[in-house]
Amino acid sequence: MKLELTDEQRAMAESVRQLANDKFRARVPRYQDGTFPWENVKDLADLGVLGMAVPEEYGGLGLPVLDCAIVLEEIAKVCYVTAMAALGMMGVQNRIIARYAPEEIRQSILPGVCTGDVILAICMTEPHAGTDVANYRTNTRVMNDRLVMNGTKTLISRADEAEWFVVFTRIDGQPGREGIGCVLVNRDAPGFEVTGRYHTMGGENLAEIQFTDCEMPLEQLIIREDGFRKLLSAFNTQRCMNPAISLGLAEGAFGEAVRYARDREAFGRPIGTKQGMRWMLAEMYREIEVARSILYRACATADPFPDPYLAAIAKMHCNEMALRVTNTALQVHGGYGFTDEYPVSHFYRGARYGTLGGGTTETLKDLVGKRVYDTFPEDGFLGTGAF
Repeated sequence: MKLELTDEQRAMAESVRQLANDKFRARVPRYQDGTFPWENVKDLADLGVLGMAVPEEYGGLGLPVLDCAIVLEEIAKVCYVTAMAALGMMGVQNRIIARYAPEEIRQSILPGVCTGDVILAICMTEPHAGTDVANYRTNTRVMNDRLVMNGTKTLISRADEAEWFVVFTRIDGQPGREGIGCVLVNRDAPGFEVTGRYHTMGGENLAEIQFTDCEMPLEQLIIREDGFRKLLSAFNTQRCMNPAISLGLAEGAFGEAVRYARDREAFGRPIGTKQGMRWMLAEMYREIEVARSILYRACATADPFPDPYLAAIAKMHCNEMALRVTNTALQVHGGYGFTDEYPVSHFYRGARYGTLGGGTTETLKDLVGKRVYDTFPEDGFLGTGAF
């Protein structure tokens, strides 16, 4: 079994790597106060990155989940904030629109995503419910040819920049998971308001959004029947994109640790010549390569969305790996790692996001554990590990 990137995947990754190193690296400090990285987004649009997940008929490249994950990984090696901005254009909200929205809406939104002129956001979390989608309280009433939404969403990325919001909502008050659907909301809709903002340790801003008798046309109800299953199937894309950022952050921190171990001297020679330090580098490298293998494998199952259990395993592993690797990389730097003068501190702070967004580690462990308990065969694993 040969697992290698294609020439096209490698060329795109190398182009993004060069862009990130040539332009993004110097801009990292200016985006730590919540400022949106418009310059970087424009550069990514010019390279074609923002249209990677957009079907070709709407001006995009129509590339698979794996290609998008590889590019997010390269961006995150340099700038977490920019990687999160790109995630908003390449992640689940884009794919939900491309798969489920009416043709007229696709034509009006998706070409602008490719150019960076239309920013997207997804609204899932509520003040009292995050992963517990079936207990969302945000409700949308269908009133003849209109929709009227009421509720609150919180911890929303890009709320001040996005033009369109993909909102998970209850439809007509129907209880339980059967009542969950999806509505597209434009920020200019009456009754839409950003009511709170939170600055994160990673550098980006999150926000709270209030929908108060928020009105929109009926055609913006894009998922209703079998909504819960469709939305969670699509959301498995996010469970590959999120860990791609974690992998990139770990790789970025690892690169900084290797450079520091070569340059920093103690007791007359580089600290990287010490056995204890070499073992730290070896362990970080091992963790990164194992994480890459399971993530790429999960991405490769997408048709059009990834296998839910492999995606969950990839997310758990990459998120937790990034915490360990960035922490060790900071330790390699000693006291300097605790300062903002060295990039490793940015990677460390960004890595903390992974286990919280897109389904917490604890929730995903429960999901996978239930699957194992219910269906794992008595004769054990096949050669692929699948069951």
